[in-house]
Amino acid sequence: MKKVLLGLLMSGMLALAPEVQAQTDAPAPIEYSERVPADGAGKTALYHRALDWTQNKFAYGPKSGMKAEEGAGTVRVTGTSKVKRVDNKGKDQEVTILFDFVFRANDNGYEYSVGSFRVVPDPKQPSQIITFDEYRTELRADKNNEKTHNERRLTAQTSSLASEAAMSFRSYMNSTPAEGHVGVAGGEH
Repeated sequence: MKKVLLGLLMSGMLALAPEVQAQTDAPAPIEYSERVPADGAGKTALYHRALDWTQNKFAYGPKSGMKAEEGAGTVRVTGTSKVKRVDNKGKDQEVTILFDFVFRANDNGYEYSVGSFRVVPDPKQPSQIITFDEYRTELRADKNNEKTHNERRLTAQTSSLASEAAMSFRSYMNSTPAEGHVGVAGGEH
């Protein structure tokens, strides 16, 4: 009986294996987004704090497409960064990455995202821009991808970039001044 059950279990797992493999072939889009409650903080105060970060602390330049609407509590900016792929000889080649930072506030919190990654594949043609997913597909189809691992390399670097930008913003928002003090208010002395 045990051998029959084990045989059925193994054949079921083998039958599902191609489906599981097919699902892992399509990489998920890279994005970091978060909804943060901030009861009573106020839409305007949150908006101004996010605007200050994008204008003065946003480290991903050159930045472009800056749009800020106080009435709507929204801020949007496109950032630029570099990632590195390797050529067939193992030498690093920089690739320009563009991404959007989007912020929306309301009276009781805010949400933000780092995403919409795009690539400038040829530095000699900076106006030619493709989505990161298209670029990743091209890298995967490259005959040398098994040797260079560029598809995984750039995916990891871009994921790291999304997390880094999000952590920088969240850290800045968490240090919101409260009655002249930055950070968390301490207890009575």
